[in-house]
Amino acid sequence: MAQTGPDAGGADCRDRPPVSFELFPPRTDAAALALGRTIDKLAEAHPAFISVTFGAGGSSRDRSLTVLRYMLEHTDVEPMAHLTCVGSSHAEANRLVREFLDAGITSFLALRGDPPAGADASPDAGIGDLDSAAELVQLIHRVQEEREPFGQVGIPGLPGVTQIGERPRPERVAVATFPTGHPRSRGVAQDVDTLLAKEIAGANLAITQLFWRAEDYLGFVDRARAGGVTIPILPGIMPVTTPARLARLTELTGVEPPASLAIDLEIEPDAAAQAELGIGYATRLAADVLAGGAPGLHLYTFNRHEAVLDVLDRLGIGVNDRLVNERNTTER
Repeated sequence: MAQTGPDAGGADCRDRPPVSFELFPPRTDAAALALGRTIDKLAEAHPAFISVTFGAGGSSRDRSLTVLRYMLEHTDVEPMAHLTCVGSSHAEANRLVREFLDAGITSFLALRGDPPAGADASPDAGIGDLDSAAELVQLIHRVQEEREPFGQVGIPGLPGVTQIGERPRPERVAVATFPTGHPRSRGVAQDVDTLLAKEIAGANLAITQLFWRAEDYLGFVDRARAGGVTIPILPGIMPVTTPARLARLTELTGVEPPASLAIDLEIEPDAAAQAELGIGYATRLAADVLAGGAPGLHLYTFNRHEAVLDVLDRLGIGVNDRLVNERNTTER
């Protein structure tokens, strides 16, 4: 049985594993309208959160913040902002975190990011003022602490006596992890050590890059636990519905998909049948990792709701299943 609970994001139904989604900011006004409809549809699944990628360019950052604010104003979904070390000094990252917190956004995904083309790509190379995602995690917490200094609160039953109250902390400070290995990693041990360093810095959730085999995720979780990592590790899954998208993902991530999936998508001429292949594969992968103990699912949407919601429906944890379970729980 998959784990549920506040550490992984919570759920509206006790028997339903938490789910979350990832979006990227729209590039045009038309895409922005379509994305609003997609967010509304995704919100019906009551995800634990929806994350929004955050580019290094100013216009992309503005569009990201617009999407995050839309979620705050029009849904009950918790928005999660991406932040990267690339292109950000300490001062710039500090300003951005404050801007997000001031807007009411209290969850973050802290990423090291990829260096620009031609830059030093070695694991120990710094990127501007921020050298690692762990350092960015520390900065996020530090900014929140500066915004909310310690205050005095009364002690029940002791009139006139006070103590230092707890400061509010960001809801979630998530980080990325790589079950098949980071491209610049020297080995699995380094990947585990890097994730542990992020947890020690204050991360309370990890989200994996795409993987294509359940054993890759489950094996990595076992190694991470043996190495001292205790935070939830959410499996990141995307239903890939076209051969072009699969090829693009392979280029971006460097993670080779199963040959059978790549070949089937390539030789199938019908778009609907291609979509069925991708959705079916993602559903089986999600079922396998949940059966292996995954604390939920993080679904990469490619800014479309149909495929990811179809996956949830096939798993029996979709919108309609949630409503049925809530009704049954109420009746009990």
